[in-house]
Amino acid sequence: MIRENIEKAVKEALGAFGATDVSFVVERPGSFEHGDYATNAALAAGKFLKKNPKEVAELLTKELQGKIEGVEKIETAGAGFINFTLAGTAVKNIVHEAHEKEWGSNDLYKNKTVMVEYTDPNPFKVFHIGHLMSNAIGESIARVLEQSGAKVIRANYQGDVGPHVAKAIWRMKNSGIKIADLQSSAKAYVEATAIVEDNPEVQPQIDEINKKIYDRSDPEINALYDSGRKASLEHFEELYKTLGTKFDCYFFESESGPIGLEVVKKHTEVFEESEGAIIFRGENQGLHTRVFINKLGLPTYEAKDLGLAELKKEKARFDSSITITASEQTEYFKVVMAALIQIHPEWKGQFTHVSHGMMRFAEGKMSSRKGNVITGESLLMDLKDAAKEKMKERKIEDTEKIAEQVAVGAIKYSVLRQASGKDIIFDQEKSLSVEGDSGPYVQYALVRARALLRNAASAKIVPPQPAGPMPVERLIIYFPEVVERAANELEPHYVTTYLTELAAAFNSWYASERMIVDGTITSRSLAVVKAIENTLAKGLQVLGIPAPEEM
Repeated sequence: MIRENIEKAVKEALGAFGATDVSFVVERPGSFEHGDYATNAALAAGKFLKKNPKEVAELLTKELQGKIEGVEKIETAGAGFINFTLAGTAVKNIVHEAHEKEWGSNDLYKNKTVMVEYTDPNPFKVFHIGHLMSNAIGESIARVLEQSGAKVIRANYQGDVGPHVAKAIWRMKNSGIKIADLQSSAKAYVEATAIVEDNPEVQPQIDEINKKIYDRSDPEINALYDSGRKASLEHFEELYKTLGTKFDCYFFESESGPIGLEVVKKHTEVFEESEGAIIFRGENQGLHTRVFINKLGLPTYEAKDLGLAELKKEKARFDSSITITASEQTEYFKVVMAALIQIHPEWKGQFTHVSHGMMRFAEGKMSSRKGNVITGESLLMDLKDAAKEKMKERKIEDTEKIAEQVAVGAIKYSVLRQASGKDIIFDQEKSLSVEGDSGPYVQYALVRARALLRNAASAKIVPPQPAGPMPVERLIIYFPEVVERAANELEPHYVTTYLTELAAAFNSWYASERMIVDGTITSRSLAVVKAIENTLAKGLQVLGIPAPEEM
């Protein structure tokens, strides 16, 4: 990448002036008026050399002139910035590179194996908004890492035991609810939760069922549990297919629980007994205390997560493991990780938690405990129906398929358009708009580019008139480094922002200039459209957003 060539040349120039340990950045400036790249090297070196940054910038500019291949102009700006403008031939060459199959790839994670754990829905409960968000972020992180050379293992950890399961089974057992699908078991959970809130005296019955689920000691409960678990998992698989996710391995709390229980019992130097439970006292590390084995002798979520880490290590050899969950669990994970590293100091730095914010609607945050919830699945279905309604006036062959692709694109883009830790205010109408800042907007730009290429297939290619690089051409050059930054920071929103900008630049160019005139198209226009098409397609693929054939 040219940016790397600029960084290398600037570093060598700084070394010539004795500023070898100066940290600086080379990045895209705020406007093309300031070139294609800019650096703060002179500002940083000014402090080190005890010279005016403007003077250092002039010295560096003079030293760098003519030494960076592909750079046409180097000039100082402002208080000591240095701007770099690429030569037209360099931009042209990159545009042609953007036609390649491997466009946008990098070696940041070459020879690395990364396990990415995400989605993590719970059998016997609905697939809620948080699972949808975790899936969108996790799948895009997995793809960004793959684009950066990693071997990715997609993992899904599902809570198939625990209090929520016991509540659902208790309600089924006492009400005669038949398990036909996920909805019936989820309904049993919601009803049980409401009953327990009003009648706390039934809680011991649920606790007893919870224990029987763990030890598989009651045939009737086993049958209810097995049928409910099976129905839930089969339903989740259909959702994963819709979302474009295929997991490599599945982990379950029923597996991790017994392992975590033994780990906690074994490491008495890490845990201590308190009021009949076994806890990890986190205050010594600036954290809080959490229970790992409850008074009934059962493993809590914390112990299960310790067991999960053991299972992951047993299942695969990896350099790092990334878990995507709601930001509500950030402090929880700090405690679990602190306990894990005390048990396995050699695993330090191998487990990372990426948090996502909440999706909010007009009625505020929703709780699955009350049943009055817009689920992840129902949101997808609502978006699909709305997309079909918008397509009524158009002649589209497979409305069902396209509407589903648009719905998935709308929800994923809404989740991925900002840093993962931030909350989202979801607006259905805006999410489906093809006018800008939405998944369908980028999808439609790709459909338009492909239609243009189909029409150009029968056009005569003619030489272009001499002209400098257009803004849309100059934008194309940044795609590989945007992907690399997204991988380095585990933040796919950089790709989302870039694709929206590229789609806008393409649409602006498309509106202002006729590409095909009297059956001809210039070689330059054709090359640029091909580069845009491939970049948009690659970008959507990296985000896990479908690319409809028509819209």
